[in-house]
Amino acid sequence: MSRDPYYILGVKRDATQKDIQSAFRKLAKKHHPDLNPGDSPAEERFKEISIAYELLSDEQKRARFDRGEIDMSGAEQAPRNYYRDYASASGPGGPYHNSAGFADFGETEDPFSAFFSRRTRDGQFHSRGQDRYFSMAADFLDAVNGAKTQVRLPDGAALDVQIPAGTRDGQTLRLSGKGEPGIGGGPAGDAFIEVHVRPHRFFQRDGDDIRLDLPLSLSEAVLGAKIRAPTPTGPVTLTVPPHSNSGKILRLKGKGVPKRGDGRGDLFVTLKIVLPDNPDPRLTAFMKEWSEASRQNPRKSMGVAP
Repeated sequence: MSRDPYYILGVKRDATQKDIQSAFRKLAKKHHPDLNPGDSPAEERFKEISIAYELLSDEQKRARFDRGEIDMSGAEQAPRNYYRDYASASGPGGPYHNSAGFADFGETEDPFSAFFSRRTRDGQFHSRGQDRYFSMAADFLDAVNGAKTQVRLPDGAALDVQIPAGTRDGQTLRLSGKGEPGIGGGPAGDAFIEVHVRPHRFFQRDGDDIRLDLPLSLSEAVLGAKIRAPTPTGPVTLTVPPHSNSGKILRLKGKGVPKRGDGRGDLFVTLKIVLPDNPDPRLTAFMKEWSEASRQNPRKSMGVAP
């Protein structure tokens, strides 16, 4: 298994954060355990790309990895100072010379120091716990507005999860320290949770904006009206101008998805004229009289003959 996160995600070392995120999302969707039930290699591959993304998405950790200070798991790397790097600068009696047969290590240099440096003071080994990977389904409005929920674990325990406002479908949440416990007092691993957002019955997300098809009666479209329209944060009053056609789009500013940092997207409402479920004889009679008098052809601009 490669321990190079750049190779694992298939990106260059000078890749931008956007490139890294795009590569991770593509691979995560392909190898996610929910999409490959019973496929152990896919599960291991998903874990590997999640660990790689967790490191490269953090600019500080990425910089430390590039300098060789930490490995892909975040564990500290031992300094790479070797005797041969300095031999030419040290003569007999120097700090890198001794009379023993294994002069390359030096008198005080332990070739296994990096390994034993993970021992605690009482002689016990310590290491970071393994990360855990889960997936969960979230309601559309919970993903938009944010919510607290729980993920049920295989052993029956529950893990509290805070869904951030604006969470996207396929986004992976990281819960620091919620993975497997460390060994010998080492830090716990992290929990990674991929969120699958359930479709809403009338809202559709478009980036930070939301789109909504809003039914409109014929009289409301012709005469204009003030009507109640649903938004992710509750109903609001919407003004429909007179003579509004089906397909007309009205914008409700700041009623979309919360943006990272500050502000919200917009809600775009597309009007859809809907006739009564039960035919109204009066409307039918009026339309016959009106159509004969108006002789309107709304398809004239398309070159369609009457």
